[in-house]
Amino acid sequence: MTDTFNALVVDQQDDETTANVREMNRDDLPELGDVVVSVAYSTLNYKDGLAVTGKAKVLRSFPMVPGIDLAGTVLDSRSPDFKVGDEVVLTGYETGEKYWGGYTQLNRVRSETLVRLPKELTLKDAMAIGTAGITAMLSVMALEDHGLQPASGGDVVVTGASGGVGSMSVAILAELGYHVVASTGKTDAHDYLKSLGAKDFIDTASVAEPSKRPLEAGRWAGAVDAVGGDTLAGLLRTMAPHTSIALSGNAGGVALGTTVLPFILRGVNLLGIDSNFAPMERRIVAWQRLAEILPKQALETMTQEASLDDIPALSQEIVVSKIQGRTVVKVS
Repeated sequence: MTDTFNALVVDQQDDETTANVREMNRDDLPELGDVVVSVAYSTLNYKDGLAVTGKAKVLRSFPMVPGIDLAGTVLDSRSPDFKVGDEVVLTGYETGEKYWGGYTQLNRVRSETLVRLPKELTLKDAMAIGTAGITAMLSVMALEDHGLQPASGGDVVVTGASGGVGSMSVAILAELGYHVVASTGKTDAHDYLKSLGAKDFIDTASVAEPSKRPLEAGRWAGAVDAVGGDTLAGLLRTMAPHTSIALSGNAGGVALGTTVLPFILRGVNLLGIDSNFAPMERRIVAWQRLAEILPKQALETMTQEASLDDIPALSQEIVVSKIQGRTVVKVS
């Protein structure tokens, strides 16, 4: 096991947040955990951007290594479930919030939070997917559990379509055979979203536009919403009867101005998606489906690569929606 390694460490003093790459010693590793992982890749998610910039209270203590995703190889294990050399993935479980995250070349983690890398994926593939992909897959699975299927027809809308969860959702739904409508305010993202399988587009502003009507024409057979706020309120007014929205984000705000009418007159379901604490058995199913469904070309199209040193600047961009698709962080 290497004696020294690099990690991005976020600290906060007098309400000022700093993020710097530091050389660490293996004695600095967290005490909690039974598996030591050599981290190859991590990702940059919206939540990571908030953590690194200090724009929201994501981190529970300081100093902290952020990064809610990681993929790497087991270097040491006291767990009977993992052995040296196993390739593993970790997303969620308060990683990069309460516990050291993926922005480190070496980490000690809890074995109960690890998933074995599906054989169809590389470590880089897994981080191109990351929390965004797991959230998207869990969203689609929830919609399927409530009756959505390609044979039913109709349009399925994805909001925040050019972001991480949105891009993944568009690619997954298109590959499964759905007619995907991408909701975005970025006209320059249309070609990108078409390459992932989007068939039509709707402007974000029109979805989120306030209305005096509690219900409008029911258009959507299903929806994946990574935005929330007024966008979610607009979706609720325009869902077809007995359809569902899978909600996973709040970039558009946490308040929801709506009525009970979509729920009691049209039987619309609002499904909350929590990828942080998704049960392990469902998480494993989601990873396997992603490995089988997502075309490698789609992953390559939506992914850019960065280094640990790039994270502070990229974090400033992702919190104001200036990053398209997925950012894979090459750690080692």
